[in-house]
Amino acid sequence: MKIVYWSGTGNTEKMAELIAKGIREEGKNAEVINVANANSGIFDDEDIIILGCPSMGDEVLEESEFEPFIEEVSSKISKKKVVLFGSYGWGDGKWMRDWEDRMLSYGCEIKEDCLIICGEPEDEDECIDFGKKIILL
Repeated sequence: MKIVYWSGTGNTEKMAELIAKGIREEGKNAEVINVANANSGIFDDEDIIILGCPSMGDEVLEESEFEPFIEEVSSKISKKKVVLFGSYGWGDGKWMRDWEDRMLSYGCEIKEDCLIICGEPEDEDECIDFGKKIILL
């Protein structure tokens, strides 16, 4: 499984690593990839797409790297299962609700409630358990 993320402060990166740990604890391989190192074909052979991005600005996705990546993969991910996660420091999670709606508009299936954490993930088990749930999708 591939987990593609963008992180500004390290919080979403930490979430990605902990989610991967949960997946690995269930006996599956998990690769954590910074979006800067991802290409548009990264999910071609994947059944489940795992994406992480924090809330930026006025509750939007990061615009210089992550947003263009989502646009690149948008035409290739229809009918795939999608799992979303990210951290935030303000607001009420609007960026995640908007992101979910957007992924649904691309024909994806949201298979698990998104994981959003305010600030740094202090309860590591929450992220690890989230990774374990992904295996069951």
